[in-house]
Amino acid sequence: MSLHVFAAFVTPLGTAANNRGLTEGNITSLQKLVWNGQVHTTVSAESIRFALRRRLNEQEPCNRTYDDAARVNEWKDAAFSAWAAKSKEKTYIDDDLLGFMSAEGAKQEKEKGTAKVRRAVLEVSRAVSLTPWSGDVTFNAASPKATPSAQKKGDNPVPYGTEMHATRYQYGVALTPEALRVPARAVTALNQLCALGPVAGNHGRFLFDFSPESVVFRLTQEAAPRILYAFEPSSRPGGVELAALLRKVKSGDVPAKELVLGGQVVEALGAEEREVLSGAELHAGVVAACRAACKRLEAGKR
Repeated sequence: MSLHVFAAFVTPLGTAANNRGLTEGNITSLQKLVWNGQVHTTVSAESIRFALRRRLNEQEPCNRTYDDAARVNEWKDAAFSAWAAKSKEKTYIDDDLLGFMSAEGAKQEKEKGTAKVRRAVLEVSRAVSLTPWSGDVTFNAASPKATPSAQKKGDNPVPYGTEMHATRYQYGVALTPEALRVPARAVTALNQLCALGPVAGNHGRFLFDFSPESVVFRLTQEAAPRILYAFEPSSRPGGVELAALLRKVKSGDVPAKELVLGGQVVEALGAEEREVLSGAELHAGVVAACRAACKRLEAGKR
């Protein structure tokens, strides 16, 4: 049976604003969805993958990189030739982990188009705010000629509003190392996710730390994650808890021995909760938990 790695992350408290450069009139808006009957803000999986790719490129070359000056993506192997059936070329880490798709239409009538596709082995969920959005909006005014495009005529300030959300974001990932061309890249991916840093979209002006404050890893032979979106706001101001996960462990749906927990959520565990999690690895820090999960992963491959 295959070893699967699942992880649930929750960020520190931060202030999100102007994600992806969306606007409604002169209001820079946040992406939103209805979650448990209330409006929450969200950050796309694509934004997280984009930030992760930059981290991965610091460890070994990526096929796709972004040129900040030219504001374009650049490809080392746009034909994905390393993935041809008989190719002996070394594959790029981002193609291996995050997958790719290149489709080409038919060149003549009655011919079929072609597509080169690799499904992502590292799957990333959309990040959802831990708390509902209360509708916070600030009023701002760009001073005349603050940017070349800010004011074309006249000398009046340009008013605009910004939606804001002081919150944490949680998201999850799924990964089956043996599906990778280079299975050792699974460890690289986990390490970089635990040190992710800023995540934003096409025109993100805000700084939001996406390095996890708390994390739950599950290393199992079961294909079902069962731990995604595990975090909930706690009764303590600003804290988080794992009530749903504890219920799953208590009921036997998730064996405690498959879990590695780290970060602030561990420090907040009470004696009864620690008893339920007996058999799980509990670490005060996220980095320590990540190291423990990677150690288990490497042991599981031998």
